[in-house]
Amino acid sequence: MKVLIFGASGSTGRQLVDAAVGCRHTVTAFVRNPATFHNDHGIDVVLGDVADRHAVAQAMPGHAAVLCVLGAATPLRRDPTLVAGVRHMTEAMLDAGVRRLVYLSFLGVPAGRHQLSALGRYVVAPVLLRNIAADHAAKEEIIRRSGLDWTIVRPPRLTDGPETGAYRRGESIHASQIVPRISRADVAHFMLTQLDDPTYLHRAPAVMP
Repeated sequence: MKVLIFGASGSTGRQLVDAAVGCRHTVTAFVRNPATFHNDHGIDVVLGDVADRHAVAQAMPGHAAVLCVLGAATPLRRDPTLVAGVRHMTEAMLDAGVRRLVYLSFLGVPAGRHQLSALGRYVVAPVLLRNIAADHAAKEEIIRRSGLDWTIVRPPRLTDGPETGAYRRGESIHASQIVPRISRADVAHFMLTQLDDPTYLHRAPAVMP
């Protein structure tokens, strides 16, 4: 499948690119700063900023699906550029006839934090990570209203550990740890499985150990 990855130069994006290439997908990476992306696989790279509606629209045609792992630069403030970027992405998908979207969110959004521990529900998500949670919630709402075939993936804290395949997924699972963690590699694995699996179509599963 030919997939377009937004946020490919980030920590999770690099894991996603590696995993997608390993699964024999044809990958295009959309990156803002080429200096931060090492193209070890020789894949197609599109330089652009998600804040630029035209750049996003130009990158979209010809792809079968989009994987979005755009991350906030800092948890200290809201990032309206990324929220606008998700709107540009969904609009470009509709214009180009690209239906499938798998979006990486965060389990601390208001709609998902009931699956966290008490510390996560009442302190970490609404206080320490309130800006990240608010931005993801806004982007989720754009996606839900887009009319696309979307799946929103909600992990807790991400690590740089290896892929284990030993993770749970679902909308009714709950954290078994005070501060649950899952590797970026496991999240990338789950996101790729969603490209052709309708189980969580128009749903927002959590993924955690």
